Amino acid sequence: MNKQTNEKVMQLKGKLVVSCQALPNEPLHSSFIMGRMARAAKEGGAYGIRANTKEDILEIQSQVSLPIIGIVKRDYPDSSVYITPTIQEVKELMEVHPEIIALDATGRLRPNQLELKDFFYSLKEAYPGQLWMADCSTVEEALYADALGFDFIGTTMVGYTPQSEGMKIEADDFSILKQIIQGCSHPVIAEGNIDTPSKAKRVIELGAFCVVVGSIITRPQLITRSFAQVLEA
Repeated sequence: MNKQTNEKVMQLKGKLVVSCQALPNEPLHSSFIMGRMARAAKEGGAYGIRANTKEDILEIQSQVSLPIIGIVKRDYPDSSVYITPTIQEVKELMEVHPEIIALDATGRLRPNQLELKDFFYSLKEAYPGQLWMADCSTVEEALYADALGFDFIGTTMVGYTPQSEGMKIEADDFSILKQIIQGCSHPVIAEGNIDTPSKAKRVIELGAFCVVVGSIITRPQLITRSFAQVLEA
C-alpha cells in the first residue's frame, strides 16, 4: 500500500461511505447510472463508495476521486458465497485497483470447497500491497478474520447467513458491533441495515471506523415501497 492510498483511505475515518450498486434484475442496473449515483453521493457528503464489478468501478472512478471498496457479486453452483468468491473476481477488481477489496469472510466454504484462510492467504501473497475488508455475519467470524489479518472488518453479512439468522445489527444498541469493535485489533466498518442518519451517527460514536449505507440512499424502488406500503395498509 502506497502513501497516497493510505492517506486516501484514512479520510474515511468517521465518515459516510455510500454503496452504489444495482444488480442485473434492478431498474438502475447500468455503469453509467452508478457513476452518476456516486457523483450525487459525493455532492451529498459521502467520503467513499462501495461498488460492484470492475465496469461500475471504472465508471465511478471517471466521476469521483473518492476511495472505493470494490466487490464482485457472482453466484457459483457449489457455494452460497457470492461476494468476491474466487480469485477470478479478485483479478477483475485488480484491473481497476479499488483502494479496498471486500470479500465474504463468513464460515461458509467457497467454490471448490475452499476455506477462507487458504483463500485469503493466497490473496495476500499474490497482492501484498492491497487492502482487504472482511464481510462477516457473526462476532466469531469477525474475530477470526481479524486474526487472519484483514485490514478492515465489516458487519456486512449480519442477518444474511444461516449462522446469523434473526440477528440484527442494530439490536440492543448495536451489541454485535460493540463486541466486534472491542475484540478486533483492526478497524471495524459498520455496514448492513443502517438505514437512518441517527443509526449512522450512533455506530461512529461506538467506535466504528466508518459507516456504509446503501439501499436507503441508492435503491429508489425500495424507498418507494416503504411509502407505498404505509398507504396501502
